[in-house]
Amino acid sequence: MSQIEKKRISGPVGELEIAMHLLDASPRAIAVIAHPLPTMGGTMENKIVTMLAKCFIGLGFAALRFNFRGVGASSGEFDHGNGEVEDAIAVTRYALREYGELPLILSGFSFGGHIQARVAQQLPPRQLVLIAPAVTRYATPPVPSNSLLVHGELDEIIPLQDVLRWARPQRLPMVVIPGAEHFFHGRLHQLREVVRHNFLGQVL
Repeated sequence: MSQIEKKRISGPVGELEIAMHLLDASPRAIAVIAHPLPTMGGTMENKIVTMLAKCFIGLGFAALRFNFRGVGASSGEFDHGNGEVEDAIAVTRYALREYGELPLILSGFSFGGHIQARVAQQLPPRQLVLIAPAVTRYATPPVPSNSLLVHGELDEIIPLQDVLRWARPQRLPMVVIPGAEHFFHGRLHQLREVVRHNFLGQVL
């Protein structure tokens, strides 16, 4: 069982709105999830973000979603990625203070995937989980070789071939869901199972 607690914490330019998915038992890891592009309506209530939170809770992880600056009750305004990296770092550090030095999972969808790839350079996670990351719309650094990268074959916003060009020099494996587009309409159950199976049997 789990419950959701919404609150505001101190961020780089004011308050950041977060949603903490709390387990009844002690968590075995911490998952911080970043949402898609704010200027296109992305929020922490995005269906892929909330699905990821539920998936992580099912795996026994504490899960935190949050709104980037200028979204929902979070202070500030869109900063084209740079400030959003600072927001994600602030939320992650808050989570680590709350739960202690548990294994850290950084996850993001679309723009949020780009942000978490940048955060990973400063706060190295046990694993990155990148769902349809916006790696070509924004300059995205290489990621650790154990990162989970999932993309839809028919992604109309971040084309599969563009992501392959980004992943190829890194020799980074990726999971492609045939027939799926950017928002994985009708395919969320498959996406959830890919993420869940990635962690089954892992010693964190």
